[in-house]
Amino acid sequence: MRNETLWEARRKQNPGHSQWYIQRFEAMRAEGADLDGEARLIDAMLARGSKVLDAGCGPGRVGGELAARGHRVRGVDADPELIEAARTDHPDVDWQVADLAELEAPAADQAVDLLVCAGNVMTFLAPGTSGEVLRRFHTQLVPGGRAVIGFGTDRGYDPEVFQSEARAAGFTVDQLFSSWELHPYPGDTSFLVAVLARPAGS
Repeated sequence: MRNETLWEARRKQNPGHSQWYIQRFEAMRAEGADLDGEARLIDAMLARGSKVLDAGCGPGRVGGELAARGHRVRGVDADPELIEAARTDHPDVDWQVADLAELEAPAADQAVDLLVCAGNVMTFLAPGTSGEVLRRFHTQLVPGGRAVIGFGTDRGYDPEVFQSEARAAGFTVDQLFSSWELHPYPGDTSFLVAVLARPAGS
């Protein structure tokens, strides 16, 4: 039986939570907030026209911007309200409702060059599924592909546990930063951005 994610539990407690989340970012953009920092970093890591999976895409903020920059993007999220918002705002992108713990390995020609998982997605997973999610992330990538994952380290997912689970999933931990602006990660910060790689021979 599928485990309920912490995001789904929050929606159950507050049925308006997803719409609040959508409207929050709409308001921030209307006020002139810079919401594209994650996408700029990912864009700089890729050749033009690369395949990208936005895992836990929400209303499409990151994946939509990457598509606008010329990448072939697929986005997945377990919340149908967020996916509907993504489809409305970015109709030319492939948005799908899917549980990250149940992602199926793609055909070889559908594997992506990079997977991005932003917005504290890893801290909203169903308890005990983070290792399985990372294993399934690994299967989405071409050999030599990379995953860039960011989350707050004060939200219940210990960074050392994360790194251990990433290695157990087959990744190498290439780089760690404390922000999407690539500030150094000293180990005592409240945020982590990890660049993981699927080794070329795996």
